[in-house]
Amino acid sequence: MTQQHKRRAVNGILLLDKPLEFTSNGILQKVRWLYQAQKAGHTGALDPLASGLLPICFGEATKFSQFLLDTDKTYQVSARFGIRTDTSDAAGEVVSTRPVAFNLQQLEQAMQAFRGDILQVPTMFSALKYQGQPLYKYARQGITVPREARPISIFRFELLALRQSSEQTDADFIVHCSKGTYIRTLIDDLGEALGCGAYVSALHRTQVGPFQAEAMQPLPKLEALAEPCHQSRDFSALDQLLLPLDAALHGLEALELTADQQRRIAHGQSFACSQADAEAVRLYSAEQQFLGIGKREQGELKPRRLLSTNKNL
Repeated sequence: MTQQHKRRAVNGILLLDKPLEFTSNGILQKVRWLYQAQKAGHTGALDPLASGLLPICFGEATKFSQFLLDTDKTYQVSARFGIRTDTSDAAGEVVSTRPVAFNLQQLEQAMQAFRGDILQVPTMFSALKYQGQPLYKYARQGITVPREARPISIFRFELLALRQSSEQTDADFIVHCSKGTYIRTLIDDLGEALGCGAYVSALHRTQVGPFQAEAMQPLPKLEALAEPCHQSRDFSALDQLLLPLDAALHGLEALELTADQQRRIAHGQSFACSQADAEAVRLYSAEQQFLGIGKREQGELKPRRLLSTNKNL
């Protein structure tokens, strides 16, 4: 019988270059197994047909994953015009085919309407819930339910290339957007604005909050490192790829606590703080050890989410 090893208490953030064909949860479970980690979670799903930056939080880092879910993101996206699908990507069923008659100037003009602060109606093929069920479950049954338009921000919508032939029209874009933006819906809406339809033919995420594509780790590299780690039970080669717990929080103000303040916070108590209110601040000890996050309101600093190691203080 094969010996069963206990999973490890791994803490940190891995910037994974998610390959195609994997669901976000599927690749999460694979990477968790490679690291033999007790606990892990991803920060913003990518469809199986999408690749690119997928931060994976291990252990204590999962406490701060919401900050990555809520942050802005950047994508490289390819679109095919003249065809509309029910999922707005290559995996869907074709629902209409129309001739493409726009030129470069008309495309640029249509894109302008999708820059800045706009309202977007989420696709039916999304994980948003209606009466307790994700929308995609209704969509797979052919049911369309009401969806409210949601405010989003498109900080950058840039055309990289337009390829037109007698047979097909494709384009490549860069999209830098706020949380909650559906790239498939953006491209579908652009296609409708041009009167021909469009769907996403390729999608690659290159930025999530403070993290950039240059720091991503490819799956083959992780697999190659994991094999000797599993044999020796020495995971230092894999662990060296992890970013620290506070790496996702660099946009927040940092606050150094005294020993007494640190003890109070560790026991769930607040203390007087004269600085301006802030929904979240990074907390550190005098030795620059990351303690977690707190919030300032009404003249007090209160604990919001702390590392478990602080409970022993």
